Amino acid sequence: GHWGRCVGDCGSGGVRSRAVWCTHAEGWTAFHANCDQQDKPESQRRCFKVCDWHLELFEWEVSGWDRCGLVSAAGAEAGAEVCVTAQHGLQRRSVRCLQKLNRTVVSAEICEYFTPQPPAEQACLVPCPRDCVVSQFSGWSPCGAGCAGSLQHRTRAVIAPPLYGGAPCPNLTESRACGAPACPLGEEEHTYSLRVGPWGECRLPHPKDVELAGRTMLDLGSDSGERSASGLAGSHPHRRAGEVEIGYQSRQVRCVRSDGKHAALSLCLQDPVPVTSRSCVIPKDCATSEWSPWSPCSRSCGWGSLAPGLRSRRRGVRSVAVGAGKPCPELEEREACSGAGKAPLQPCPRFAWRTSEWKACQVSLLLDQQDPHHQKQAGLCGGGIQTRVVYCAQIIVELGTHRLKEVTRPVDGKLCQGPAPATSQVCHLPCLAECAVSSWSPWGPCLPESCQHRHAGRGFRMRQRQVMVDPVGTLAVCPHLVESIPCEDARCHEWVFSEGACVTDRGKCGPGHRVLGAACKSRKGEEVPHHLCSELPRPEAVPCEVPCARDCVVSEWSPWSPCSHSCSSKNAEGTQSRSRSILALPAEGGKACPPERALQEQRACNEHPCMHFFWEVSPWSSCSEDVLGTALNTTISWSGEATCGVGIQTRKVFCRKSSSGQVTPKRCPESLRPEAVRPCLLPCRKDCAVTLFSEWTPCPTACQPGNATAVKQSRYRIILQDSARGGQACPDTLYEERECEDVPICPVYRWKSHRWSPCVLVPDSVRQGLPGQSEACGHGLQSRAVTCLSEQGGSAAVGDCVQWAGAMPALFQECLIPCKDDCTFTPWSKFTACSSDCDTTRSRRRSLTGRSRKRDKCQNAEVYPQVETEPCPCEAFTSQPHGNWSDCIIRGGPSELQLGMPSQGVARECGQGVRLRAIACYDRSGRLVEPSRCSSSGYVEEPCTVPCPFDCKLSDWSSWSPCSSSCGPGVRVRSRWLKEKPYNGGRPCPKLDLKNQV
Repeated sequence: GHWGRCVGDCGSGGVRSRAVWCTHAEGWTAFHANCDQQDKPESQRRCFKVCDWHLELFEWEVSGWDRCGLVSAAGAEAGAEVCVTAQHGLQRRSVRCLQKLNRTVVSAEICEYFTPQPPAEQACLVPCPRDCVVSQFSGWSPCGAGCAGSLQHRTRAVIAPPLYGGAPCPNLTESRACGAPACPLGEEEHTYSLRVGPWGECRLPHPKDVELAGRTMLDLGSDSGERSASGLAGSHPHRRAGEVEIGYQSRQVRCVRSDGKHAALSLCLQDPVPVTSRSCVIPKDCATSEWSPWSPCSRSCGWGSLAPGLRSRRRGVRSVAVGAGKPCPELEEREACSGAGKAPLQPCPRFAWRTSEWKACQVSLLLDQQDPHHQKQAGLCGGGIQTRVVYCAQIIVELGTHRLKEVTRPVDGKLCQGPAPATSQVCHLPCLAECAVSSWSPWGPCLPESCQHRHAGRGFRMRQRQVMVDPVGTLAVCPHLVESIPCEDARCHEWVFSEGACVTDRGKCGPGHRVLGAACKSRKGEEVPHHLCSELPRPEAVPCEVPCARDCVVSEWSPWSPCSHSCSSKNAEGTQSRSRSILALPAEGGKACPPERALQEQRACNEHPCMHFFWEVSPWSSCSEDVLGTALNTTISWSGEATCGVGIQTRKVFCRKSSSGQVTPKRCPESLRPEAVRPCLLPCRKDCAVTLFSEWTPCPTACQPGNATAVKQSRYRIILQDSARGGQACPDTLYEERECEDVPICPVYRWKSHRWSPCVLVPDSVRQGLPGQSEACGHGLQSRAVTCLSEQGGSAAVGDCVQWAGAMPALFQECLIPCKDDCTFTPWSKFTACSSDCDTTRSRRRSLTGRSRKRDKCQNAEVYPQVETEPCPCEAFTSQPHGNWSDCIIRGGPSELQLGMPSQGVARECGQGVRLRAIACYDRSGRLVEPSRCSSSGYVEEPCTVPCPFDCKLSDWSSWSPCSSSCGPGVRVRSRWLKEKPYNGGRPCPKLDLKNQV
């Protein structure tokens, strides 16, 4: 079977078990002895028992997903599948369960106790490989008019770069020599190429930058560190937190001749010229305050060695990171600690599950779930449910006594380890039932009242009947079970005869005699010495006959039939009969068969008159105090408190005659006279018992928003036992609440954004040194100040807003100063509204402004779109099964009852059922959401079958075969055979004679 849950002490002392059984090759369960004991798998193993407080100690560690790799389809021909849009891939990551303190890897089961294991692999799509796409070659460049090995070139451009493993790009240039005469010395021709360097660091404009105007070669990539540092210091001597400085960065663009020498930039310039400078944000790292002191250790009591305490410290943000500056580090740090110095810790309080008493059995609870009209109807009976309250209680050890003093104050259930006891159980409400008795036995022999005196005399004959069904819930008692008739010739002992075999006088057949065995037996049927019985009344041998081969053969007498009447009156007398039958007819010369009337015998029986006597009793009185104190002087105690006395119950007893009524008690046997008095337990007073109130629920330690409703705290207590029989009643208040005092209100801080600065371009001094960039236009950056305000509107530290005011607004953004040839537009409109459908789109518009309206290039909608559409955001959810299937649940158990009827409800244990599986619900971005968004029940179900046990089935008996011999004695045979073998634990077959399955 499956391994069960880990049970036992927290930590590595747990044990888990499973069932192991032996099965036959055909699937049915057999005795353990049938399997080889050496092969028997283990049924118990050690495990790590996880408890709730381990949550602080262990966590899942998940690496990032690796690249999406193709999954090779089994048996697929290489290149046989044509990729259309994407191929299925798989990406993996490592998932480990770690102990937080020392980051060691432990068994994944420990972390799974708190949260399911994150998936270690997931499906992904690899787009189809896209090969590089290039344009056609241009025409060959013209050959120079000069001398010597000049080359002519042609080029082609990349239209689409290779993606996802597609074929790389071919070469983009081709050259060939021109046919030209050789040159005189020193007049070779050269080719020129443009080299673009990396972007330099971002720096503030500097007065010295003006000197750069008019230089042909911009060596802007490497600037001295001193100059940029002094530039930084000189431009803004003090910066407030959250202030952005916009500088510029440049890169080197050089013209290089084919022999490696630098040349004038104008020899290389092509259209468009690469940008050599751009605006940028001066990076600034996040600045934090110093660490606060460590908090006290969180554990003030000892749990043993496994679980240390924790302490923490915090720091605040002084200024946030800007641009490519380092982001803020962790603001809180926690570490393990071992409590207050050297002093030993107090042992932590212990907790255990406790329960109230079971409430009364109720059938209606089950019926309510099916039909609310069934409530409060009389005659509900059969299978029901009873409930109780289960709670976690703190156990306190009183020091010095080492006796457990239990304080039943309810606490949070998370503090109790192990499974909680059941809160409900199946119970049975007895259904009303009348007393049912069997029919009367035959009358017994005449027996004296007592066998102390040997002489025969007056006695009684008796007959009995049994109670077949005890009465339930009704006031009527069962009728009398013994009737008697006075008789005269009462004996304690009598002879019992047994007949021996018939012994012939001579030869093997003919007349003979049968020896009678006689035994003296008591009224109980035990054999006693002979002298206790009277003289032997009959001869000890009886004549008989063994039939010869040719004689008639007669069977033995049958037993006497039951007596036809239970007593004798003028009109009816009791008789009984017995018979025998002819087994074989005589042959010639053989002895003839007896006549028909000699095959039957009759005799009188039950000759006593129809007048019997019996004891009758009234119902028992209720239990009352025994005034005389004659009853047993005992007390019983209930749960050590309520001591209740012993009372008595009485009833009337009288002798009755079957036909007339009450008669003198002498007519009934005194030895069977029922008791008229019996002790009983007086019902106890039962007071209500309740627990102490629980502790008040904690008020929040974290601050609350100013507009939040008043926070309340509550406490409760639980009724352990209801009052009964005049005991003290239960209190009215089981739940109390009150408002929390001194709840801290969260401080209110807010970000204030100031106006955007004008758009900052690269400084003029830098730009004017560049060819083709004389106009002050193009892309730049603009910044704004963002400050932190307190609730009253005063300025506050940035760290307060970082902590309380949410995300900081952006400090800078890209901007554009249109050049006179650029197309200019109005701002985009708002998007149009979306309908509730998932497949709809929304759009927004803009239009051209000013001179742009007349320019043809601005009308090109592909380059300058004036309408944008996008799919509407959509609430679509997908479900995925989560976890394992449940066991097969058979519906229609004992809960489907009829009212007032005895419960027929044996739970069905096999057949058609359903099994359930939880579902996890995801939104479009793959985040987990409430399962109810995907399904009303939160699980999927599917039909299943629990195989029923099938008993062995045999055929009906065949007809009898013909007799095995044509004359004389023979044998006839009939047989039955195996139709169905038993399986799934059904009843086994009887042993069959293998030869013919008789």
